[in-house]
Amino acid sequence: ELRSLGYKTAAMALRDDSYNIDAPELREVDRLAIVLGAEGRGLLEDTMVGCDYTVKIPMYHGVDSLNVAAASALAFWELRKR
Repeated sequence: ELRSLGYKTAAMALRDDSYNIDAPELREVDRLAIVLGAEGRGLLEDTMVGCDYTVKIPMYHGVDSLNVAAASALAFWELRKR
């Protein structure tokens, strides 16, 4: 269990209540584990609900998804700046 090791969890998902990947709230977290879903289906609702945060990558209008490799690369790149 990641929480027992001191991690917070962040589900990568496009939801109305998602934080942007560059949100200040995420920069304050010392240990953050990113949870990624399968291509196409994404994450199960139960998985997202079980995470501390839901996080999205801001995109231009008309773009609603990235493949998991691109999304993870962008997320890790942004979060490494912390």
